[in-house]
Amino acid sequence: MAAGAIRGSRIGSGPMGEAERGEAAPRQFISYFCTNDHSITLQFAIEAEVPVEWDCPKCGMPASMDSDNRPDAPKTEPYKTHLAYVKERRSETEAADILKEALDTLRSKRKAGEIIF
Repeated sequence: MAAGAIRGSRIGSGPMGEAERGEAAPRQFISYFCTNDHSITLQFAIEAEVPVEWDCPKCGMPASMDSDNRPDAPKTEPYKTHLAYVKERRSETEAADILKEALDTLRSKRKAGEIIF
């Protein structure tokens, strides 16, 4: 880098501060509390609609403005395999009937010479 280079500024940048940008909008500070005892304080404009719940940035759990009545953790369903979904739709006897029908069809095609293994 050249010895006379100006570092840390860009062309056209001017002084920073309130006078340059104007007056800041009036704000309100809202505190949220999550189930893991984290508290978050956020700034909102006075005229902004404040959300009832906010996701905690520390743990991701929902947080509310009421420290005494914090929201419950969301219930997550465990991962289900394809077989688990099939078992929900079919009983054991239905599954056995379908399997028997498929095997009979396969055996009849094999005897007729349609399928060669």
